Amino acid sequence: MSKQLGSAVAGGRSQGGARGPHALFGIESGTAGVNAPGYSPTPSKTPRALERQEALRALVSDLGTDLILEIGCGHGHFLAAYGAAHPERRCVGVDMSLDRVVRAERKRRRGKLDNVRFVRADIENFLAVIPAPTRFTTIFLLFPDPWPKRRHYKHRLMQADFLQRLAPWCRPEARLHFRTDHPGYFSDGKKAVAAAPAWEIADGPWPFEFETIFQARAPHHQSLIARRR
Repeated sequence: MSKQLGSAVAGGRSQGGARGPHALFGIESGTAGVNAPGYSPTPSKTPRALERQEALRALVSDLGTDLILEIGCGHGHFLAAYGAAHPERRCVGVDMSLDRVVRAERKRRRGKLDNVRFVRADIENFLAVIPAPTRFTTIFLLFPDPWPKRRHYKHRLMQADFLQRLAPWCRPEARLHFRTDHPGYFSDGKKAVAAAPAWEIADGPWPFEFETIFQARAPHHQSLIARRR
């Protein structure tokens, strides 16, 4: 990836997140091919899905490595602020909503943030097409959809199997920062980290504070940091 990342617009809360199922471009979640070790998705079946998969692959072909990732970047408030405060770091925000990504891109342009990129994609499909050299050093998952009804828990992103799929793309010692205003989700998030062999709960300060819309609205929130083993 060049030093100037720009934006890749292809395509309730955002996925990290959004209040909605994990799907985009008509590609089922996790169905695209991938280069990361240990990731074995089922190939997409329809020509339209394959076409969209390849379009997304082209958009992220120059990501590079040692990236800051925000899953469910929404309107880009947090990542734009982070990128402005850390111009030496390369950042990418992923969200399923075209409207959110377009708004985030406006912030990036206004701030002249050449080190920030926003991509419209489901996180599973994003991981399925990013180049093999791509690695993340820091991941933010801020106020994801808690899916509060028990029958919907399977839709939660912060689960052990997802953490395991994410792990091959992360540098050793990479940190994942999870924050939620839902006590049940926080508790289950801790259990997910404990159940994911590639991760462990880590101590340490929160690396960057910027009050998002959801954080401002929340009467309380809880945070945890997971470290890539």
